[in-house]
Amino acid sequence: MAVSKIRMRLIMVLGAMVLFGVLAYSTMQQNQNEYEVCVNFKGYVHCAKAKGATVQDATHAAQAIDCEMLANGRDENMVCNSSQPAKVTKIN
Repeated sequence: MAVSKIRMRLIMVLGAMVLFGVLAYSTMQQNQNEYEVCVNFKGYVHCAKAKGATVQDATHAAQAIDCEMLANGRDENMVCNSSQPAKVTKIN
């Protein structure tokens, strides 16, 4: 009885360590790419930096930040997000 409790605790501790390792690894992988994106919208320019797992994720996140700052309302935000960025620069 005492041996099974010790074995169960060991399995639980090992399982928790594996889960923590997987979470830490996946978190690190999400921030592989960092880009600075500048958007020119209605005569105004805004630049923002963002990280992502892929190039597309990072640039889309940075452009979304820019468009939130430049656009007024949902309709303009959609137009801004669908436009081509003025400048895209890889960081690191």
